[in-house]
Amino acid sequence: MSADIEIPYMVKPRPDTGLSNAKLGIWLFLASEVMLFGALFSSYILLRVGAGVEEWALWQEHANQLSVPMAFINTLVLIASSYTMVMSWAELALKNTKKHKMFLAATFALSCVFLVIKAFEYSGKFSHHLYPSSSTFLAIYFTITGLHGLHIIGGMVVMAYFLLPPGATMYKTEPERFTGRIEVLGLYWHFVDLVWIFLFPVLYLL
Repeated sequence: MSADIEIPYMVKPRPDTGLSNAKLGIWLFLASEVMLFGALFSSYILLRVGAGVEEWALWQEHANQLSVPMAFINTLVLIASSYTMVMSWAELALKNTKKHKMFLAATFALSCVFLVIKAFEYSGKFSHHLYPSSSTFLAIYFTITGLHGLHIIGGMVVMAYFLLPPGATMYKTEPERFTGRIEVLGLYWHFVDLVWIFLFPVLYLL
């Protein structure tokens, strides 16, 4: 019996869904993520609507201390990273591996820029003794943005895997499967960027 077990529909679409296993899996995962962030956004709205007069005043005070310029720059950074991620997959589909790696590395670098800016933003809050325990607003602010940051780090780990051996070597043996994996990574990354597009106006502008 062969040690290699062939798993059906790893590359080809399934006849029942029209999607490969990987793409079906990522869509199911993203559906659960929508429910997770949807619950957090709903909690934010309910807490904001139900805030008393004193709590509302503190809420507004802490909300006004968020750095809109930093958040705006991070928004541009993530939008740019979505573009580089799409280009990474597109160049790979055209079998241009050098440009694929260049764009994927650019996406990784932009992710680092996002996290560095977010770290400066967090350090500014901590230097003014503003913590999640300081107010309801800051509690949900740190929860949502912190969870989003963890998703950024998760995406970066996968990018690093596909940029370095052994992940990068998959293209030599299974180019079609490797291209599919990059497409799945792109779907995840676009979701992470989309979450921030909602976070920016809700937390920083409203």
